[in-house]
Amino acid sequence: MTDQPRYQSPLGSRYASPAMQRLWSAEHRAGIWRRLWLVLAEEQHRLGLAVPDAALNEMRAHLDDVDLDAVRRYEQRFRHDVMAHVHHFGDQAPAAKPFLHLGATSAYVTDNADLIVMRDALRLLLGRLVAVMRSLGGFAERYRDLPAIAYTHFQPAQLTTVGKRATLWLQDFLLDAEALDETVDGLPFRGCKGTAGTQATYLELFNGDHEKVRELDRRVAEAFEFARPIPVSGQTYTRKIDSRVMDALGGIGQSAAKFGTDLRLLQHEREVLEPFEPDQIGSSAMPHKRNPMRAERICALARYVLAQQETAHYTAATQWLERTLDDSAIRRLAMPEAFLSTDAVLVLCTNVSAGLEVNEAVVRRHVEEAMPFMAVERWLMLGVEAGGDRQALHEVMRRHSLEASTAVAEGKPNDLLDRLAADPAFGGVAADDLRRELDPARYIGRAPQQVAEFLTGPVRERLAGLSPYDVPDDAKVSV
Repeated sequence: MTDQPRYQSPLGSRYASPAMQRLWSAEHRAGIWRRLWLVLAEEQHRLGLAVPDAALNEMRAHLDDVDLDAVRRYEQRFRHDVMAHVHHFGDQAPAAKPFLHLGATSAYVTDNADLIVMRDALRLLLGRLVAVMRSLGGFAERYRDLPAIAYTHFQPAQLTTVGKRATLWLQDFLLDAEALDETVDGLPFRGCKGTAGTQATYLELFNGDHEKVRELDRRVAEAFEFARPIPVSGQTYTRKIDSRVMDALGGIGQSAAKFGTDLRLLQHEREVLEPFEPDQIGSSAMPHKRNPMRAERICALARYVLAQQETAHYTAATQWLERTLDDSAIRRLAMPEAFLSTDAVLVLCTNVSAGLEVNEAVVRRHVEEAMPFMAVERWLMLGVEAGGDRQALHEVMRRHSLEASTAVAEGKPNDLLDRLAADPAFGGVAADDLRRELDPARYIGRAPQQVAEFLTGPVRERLAGLSPYDVPDDAKVSV
């Protein structure tokens, strides 16, 4: 009889990268647990406990050949996941069986492994952020001088440039990179703290030698390349650490959702469009459509990241004394899925930002349509300089602006300049003088300079600081 069909998470089958899935896989976690047991035994041996070389050699020989089916059979019998792994490891390394997990509690492997996986996953996400930032930086530089309508309340306000708007997205991701970098640097190791965090069992093993217990804690953390073990813990490390990690992921969700939402609005305006492949189908019913499906997916997955952030807050807030097990099931779900969905979001953001299309003709047409409204203040000053009364001119301009705005809403050209040139109130101002004020380059302020200064200053400095985090090979996969 074949196995019954089983649910598969779309995060694994559709969205998250193979690299992130491997980090959170059962096989990878089992390998980390075995390395944790090996390092514990090695350091206990070096500090004087009678752990024989044969035990260590057998453990080293079986770090990567876990039989998860055998583990499952043990777990069905013992109803305890860690002890199932201990017994299976002992079957493969019989000389090590008496010394496996010596002095440890389950959290020695579960919590320390979680911290290792989270650290490596955060570094992967930092590499993805570098890829997004590089793509957006190149886009901002390319379009730093192209005037575009700046929107407040999604209403035309003043002018900006296409490149300057991209720096707003880039700045958000830059802040995320800083937060992730700080989170990685500040991530402690649980280390060897024992059942209630007092290290009592280790103190017994070392016959009351406090220095050896401290040294064991320090050495195990160092073996896994952590700067330090956490100073104090209960049975588990404080779940505030998970909350801090999830806050960093939530920051990425916020930035990505803003980026995706802006792109959806701009694609509606036909100014900036996400990539669209030659054979891509926009709609099953409407062949003409070019839907912003990648930006929409970014927003959807980012929303999921933000929802997982809340679970970490509740888990940290509801722990009992030295430990309670109601954190276990929720962490098995929320922690991997938060990382997998953040990974998927950043893969999408890189794919989209690397392939953004700017419809320059549409951008220029929108600017031209709005320019008369952008120029009203300067035209008012020209009228005053020609001898007109400022308040009377303002009323004339208000009336003509509303009429021109109505005409634009009806699909007609913006004829505000022609209306003002023909009005006696502006008779002292030549039409050519009015027309000269319609040059968009005069209305973008320091936008091009701001782009250049931002890219060569904060962005370059941050990218240099993040250089150890390589951009993953799959950062530009087709999505």
